[in-house]
Amino acid sequence: MLKVDLHCHSNVSDGVLTPAAVAQTAHRAGVDVWALTDHDEVGGIAAARAAAADVGMQFISGVEISITWAKETVHIVGLRIDEHHADLLAGLACTRAGRDNRGREIAAQLAAAGIPGAYEGALKYVGNPDLMSRTHFARFLVEIGACANIPDVFKKYLSEGKPGYVPHCWASLTDAVGWIRGAGGIAVIAHPGRYRFSDLAEGELFNEFKQLGGAAIEVVTGSHSPNQYGEYAQLAQRYGFLASRGSDFHAPGESRVDFAALPPLPAGVTPVWHDWF
Repeated sequence: MLKVDLHCHSNVSDGVLTPAAVAQTAHRAGVDVWALTDHDEVGGIAAARAAAADVGMQFISGVEISITWAKETVHIVGLRIDEHHADLLAGLACTRAGRDNRGREIAAQLAAAGIPGAYEGALKYVGNPDLMSRTHFARFLVEIGACANIPDVFKKYLSEGKPGYVPHCWASLTDAVGWIRGAGGIAVIAHPGRYRFSDLAEGELFNEFKQLGGAAIEVVTGSHSPNQYGEYAQLAQRYGFLASRGSDFHAPGESRVDFAALPPLPAGVTPVWHDWF
């Protein structure tokens, strides 16, 4: 059975390791098929592809696009994309715009809460100046001892209603699915169990996604609890979605589930990669 991981990040977005180092980490963990899916950015794909080839690992080009749906941020993964497609590149550039201004607003809120220097502190962790994110601020807050770990940061700061939360309007679902499909890719809803939707709203998201040509949802992911694996396997079957799998790896020891610990897809679902090889 192939060990497939189709969701992870490098320092081109909010991961810590270079694309090549992520490839080596995945390979050491036994991954056979691997996708780099940096947030709103495809700049690491060439290095990732070359590194995967060096270790004999099958590589899938990918991206994770931030969208706003029902006033919530949702992530859509694109797999098997042409990373040179002009409309995709233009859309991603538009989506990245405004991150620096948001970062400065986050820092101002944290300063008002008694944590000065957060912008400069977060910037130390940023590999791509266009992609400052809440995760970079979270690493700084752990560094200075404001919180014990990154999940603790999001409980106390950076989440809605907490100091440092600055909303941002991302791309639309229509845009993201259109960019991915236009680039020859497959659109996947990332970690659906992480969003704070009612069952009714989740169903509306799934239906709209499917109508737009979305093909899959993540079932086994580092952002789901073990109980959610079966739940989203059933939902994939109910809505006719293919099932994807990915660790959502960001850094050794920081991610909830590292490459080696992710279980296989539950029985009864059709893997998104079922006809790729």
